[in-house]
Amino acid sequence: MATSATTSAPLIEKHTIGYVPPEDRHGKVRDLFTLWFGGNIAPLPIVTGALGVQLFHLNLVWGIVAILVGHLVGGVLMALHSAQGPQMGIPQMIQSRAQFGSLGALLVVLIAGVMYIGFFASNIVLAGKSLHGVVDSVPVPVGIVIGALGSGIIGIIGYRFIHVLNRIGTWVLGIGIVVGFGYILTHIQTDDFLTRGSFNISGWLATVSLAALWQIAFAPYVSDYSRYLPANVPVAATFWTTYLGSALGSSLSFVFGAVAVLATPVGMDTMEAVKLATGAIGPLMLVLFLLSVISHNALNLYGAVLSLITLVQTFAYRWIPTAKSRAVISIIVLLACCFAAVGASADFIGHFVDMVLVLLVVLVPWTAINLIDFYAIHKGQYDIDSIFQVDGGIYGRYNPQALLAYAIGIAVQIPFMNTPLYVGPVSAHINGADLSWVVGLLVTSPLYFWLATRDSAYRRRLTSGKLVNSL
Repeated sequence: MATSATTSAPLIEKHTIGYVPPEDRHGKVRDLFTLWFGGNIAPLPIVTGALGVQLFHLNLVWGIVAILVGHLVGGVLMALHSAQGPQMGIPQMIQSRAQFGSLGALLVVLIAGVMYIGFFASNIVLAGKSLHGVVDSVPVPVGIVIGALGSGIIGIIGYRFIHVLNRIGTWVLGIGIVVGFGYILTHIQTDDFLTRGSFNISGWLATVSLAALWQIAFAPYVSDYSRYLPANVPVAATFWTTYLGSALGSSLSFVFGAVAVLATPVGMDTMEAVKLATGAIGPLMLVLFLLSVISHNALNLYGAVLSLITLVQTFAYRWIPTAKSRAVISIIVLLACCFAAVGASADFIGHFVDMVLVLLVVLVPWTAINLIDFYAIHKGQYDIDSIFQVDGGIYGRYNPQALLAYAIGIAVQIPFMNTPLYVGPVSAHINGADLSWVVGLLVTSPLYFWLATRDSAYRRRLTSGKLVNSL
């Protein structure tokens, strides 16, 4: 579905965190499929997917089953967030003020910003290594800077350009990874391709969790890329195009990583295994993955910048920044990440994955609260003006019910956690499988619903006539 604004929409995005009015809405709902399919065919999900057989010692069949289960489950939550975009017309993080209050939302916004800055920095390291793998004469630090600049230009241009690149990338990367699968499966270099590893419940659960958390990690910014669609786009259409694109693209990448490491000798670095396993087409695959990293990493920069703008706007509430402000903040983030990535240790990506696992413990309860509030309590009806007011308008500075449910949602996960900082007793008992995200969702969702629907302030808001943007 498109509007007349589709062809007249400027290439350089003028909006940041402000409401996108109907006259500026544009695009087609199918663009969400190409965005999340193309964006997920990249080195980082390939490296993550390989962990199921490398770290958790699953065989190929059980590794694939775990990957599919995780993405299919986690993708539901991610796609439900995406469906909020056309209805609200604002970025995901600033919408959180409607659940937590104008000041209560700050912690979640800060955590999301840190996570996406980490994603951006990790991906420019991968870009640097990929470029060095393609052209040996380009040192990794130089490759890091080149990758960051490419992503920065895309991120600064913004929403429409990101969608255009991923429409192209879906075809190029989709064909590329299918050809790569074909080459690997016809040139297997090991005798234990199907027999290496075995089923073990802790490894299987850990791999399911990795795949599900990969999807949930998109939740804080997925609706940023659907908010320009016309408000009358069906919720189901937004959900399914996002869900199918993300679940399919990420599953292919995860499985590709597992297949590549099983087809090569034990102990190889994943991307080295990919290069060796793809043989004659290896250099071409690395070029495609390099372009994918640069394109997809623009989403991380874009999301990080919107989170930072949201933080500042909480206190400078009259300020709704322009494209120029977004560009300046993007450059600052880009330079800081380049400095950190160039000077980082060799295991930068490993440390980042550890950090993400910690941050997701505090993002999972936010996901539960946001989805319950949107679909079950407010049913898509919000007062946009209040969201941008310094005192939170009808939502206030703090929402005690949401903050209480959020704190309990974090606390109940602790026994089930498995992070570099802490391993809970339940996780230790099941050989390290991290089920904290499951417990966090199952406890926080009904708890918040119970607290919110018994809140007299909510009932007054519901009858005040100020709630808008009905589903």
